[in-house]
Amino acid sequence: MVIMIAARAKYMLGQIVRHRKHPFRGVVFDIDPQFANTEEWYQAIPEESRPRKDQPFYHLLAENEQSYYIAYVSEQNLVPDETGEPVDHPDVPEIFGHLQDGCYTLEVRLN
Repeated sequence: MVIMIAARAKYMLGQIVRHRKHPFRGVVFDIDPQFANTEEWYQAIPEESRPRKDQPFYHLLAENEQSYYIAYVSEQNLVPDETGEPVDHPDVPEIFGHLQDGCYTLEVRLN
């Protein structure tokens, strides 16, 4: 017997979020319904800080005061960003359009 568990994402594509514990924020550009990274990546997180695998994980175009990068973050470690400020990650214009009410519109580019 196969049991299907439906994961429901709290955040959506284009939404700006910030990390609950670490000083960075970013734009959601992809969502995994549950953990889908490597076991090596997971084991590198200190055991007392490791998130559950059975929750949505978000791919973010992230930024902090020093740099821009891609982050992979569990839902339990994210909160909505309430600043209304844009994310300056250089890849944002490649995927998203205008910022409106804390969320970027998706831009679909056809070849």
